[in-house]
Amino acid sequence: MKKIPIPNRRELLQAALNEIPTDLAVTNTRYLNLFTGEEYPATVFIHKGFIVHVEADELEEGLDNVNQVIDAYGAYIVPGLIDAHMHVESSMLTPRHFAEAVIPHGTTTVITDPHEVANVAGEEAVRYMHDAGLDLPMRQWINIPSSVPAVPGLEEAGAVFDASVVGRLAKLKNVIGLAEVMDYKGVEQGTDRMMDMIEAAERNDLYIQGHVPGESGRLLSAYLVGGPTTDHETRAPGEAKNKLRAGMYVDARESSMAKNIETIWKDVKDLPWRERLALCTDDREASDILKTGHMNDVVRQIIQNGMSPIEAIRAGSLHVAEEVGITNLGAIAPGYVADFLLVHDLEDFNPEKVFFEGRLVAEQGKMVTSIEHKEFEIESRNTINVLPLALTDFYLKTPAEKQTGTIKINVPVYEDYNGSITYLQEEEHVVKDGIVDISDDPDLAYVIIVNRYGKANKTVGLIRHFGGVEGAVGSTVAHDHHNMMIVYRYPEAAQRVYKALVKCGGGISCSGKDELLQTLKLPVFGLMSAMDCFDTAEQAEKMKETLRSIGVDTLNPLLRIVTLGLTVIPEFKYSDLGLVDVLESQLIPIFPEYNNK
Repeated sequence: MKKIPIPNRRELLQAALNEIPTDLAVTNTRYLNLFTGEEYPATVFIHKGFIVHVEADELEEGLDNVNQVIDAYGAYIVPGLIDAHMHVESSMLTPRHFAEAVIPHGTTTVITDPHEVANVAGEEAVRYMHDAGLDLPMRQWINIPSSVPAVPGLEEAGAVFDASVVGRLAKLKNVIGLAEVMDYKGVEQGTDRMMDMIEAAERNDLYIQGHVPGESGRLLSAYLVGGPTTDHETRAPGEAKNKLRAGMYVDARESSMAKNIETIWKDVKDLPWRERLALCTDDREASDILKTGHMNDVVRQIIQNGMSPIEAIRAGSLHVAEEVGITNLGAIAPGYVADFLLVHDLEDFNPEKVFFEGRLVAEQGKMVTSIEHKEFEIESRNTINVLPLALTDFYLKTPAEKQTGTIKINVPVYEDYNGSITYLQEEEHVVKDGIVDISDDPDLAYVIIVNRYGKANKTVGLIRHFGGVEGAVGSTVAHDHHNMMIVYRYPEAAQRVYKALVKCGGGISCSGKDELLQTLKLPVFGLMSAMDCFDTAEQAEKMKETLRSIGVDTLNPLLRIVTLGLTVIPEFKYSDLGLVDVLESQLIPIFPEYNNK
């Protein structure tokens, strides 16, 4: 267990005893006690960024030894919100622009896993995310990526992390844990790579963040024995209860792609205790942050599903601090860091004032303190290093001995248009001159994955139930390998998208059948915009409408393609090395009757 350091404890003691003037007092509050579940009027005293006293009464006198008094006018005073698990890169914003976006919504601390940039540019990228997140009016704590690549042998990314990398990155100031251990089969089987990384983290006093979709019984027990203590990949009925019963922290997620709050709450609402239920956003894009909020929206959603406001606030603050092992964050109590919000309506949960370490940093949805602009050389590098492709490279070519007739093909099928789970279907399709023809089946699309780290790896296959693609959509945001992925009905459209992404340094691009329509430029690692939240969100919303115009009419068309490369989410996905059977952790042939990928 750790504490955020108190620079001058003796001075805080004097302030607590009212022996010296206190920096700040917040009066006329409705105080929610996260330790007892009570609500009562209180005055809160803050000194040097820490809570030094909570007076359980409305004080009208005795404030003459306070430098500044703020009247809350009957607002609730609640801790700053903490995101248990997220990726800054998924907002498509750089760390400093991300801070400007989320602080007004009451998020004062995030536990961020920079494995997206790590898969692109390795240790140097993690150090960039760490350094760019310093000196902000919020905390961006770093978990060291454990899954670079996500599953070795099933994909090739821009770097490879091992225990020695964990040891080096653990020395960074704001590193707090080992990030989501996605190779859950590797943990259950005790592979050397995973055990070495976990042990390196434990030697450096880091907590171990988990990722274990669908597991239960002895497999879940094995994963917990292996070291991870948390999970944010809880989707199905029964999962959350099983994991809480096993002593695991369950991070209930409400992201731009996966919305699991409703299912999890139905699963656990009748449990007597839910001390290890926490909240997270995981992947939330800029436009969603501007429209609905950040962690305040996750709190809002679980309240709307039936959780009491005080428990929802605990889940979005104190429980997260306990999960990561910090003992003086996530509550408003003596000795705790003075991150807090003033909110009149807990169900609406739009903070009127946001304080970080005792300083007002946002008010009425806007920043009131400026964030210093800093330039980092790595932000301007072009990380797209792909080999030239001809139009014929976008054809799904059959083995040489099968040039006509029909051929059997393994095709991943999405369970629904808005989810990321796929199953496998063996189908038979027409072959014309050695090329698979899908022109008579509008529910099918081609997919190509091109290694963007200078290697010749390339996979072409089929995907069903992706959504209509009357053209092509391509992205260098392709969790977690972030190779270039394009889904298309027409090879000519795919080639246009490929060229556009190479030219701009990465992003998301869309083509109709006959012309390129739009490109959302994400030149920072091919994942993040150089623009602020407002401009990025505007461009992203335009791209969504463009994607809908060619038929990708899903809940979030922008991120639909992102789910296709997740080789750690069941059951069948694509990488630059081929078609991946996630549960068996192996590559399987696209043409099952032939000895190929």
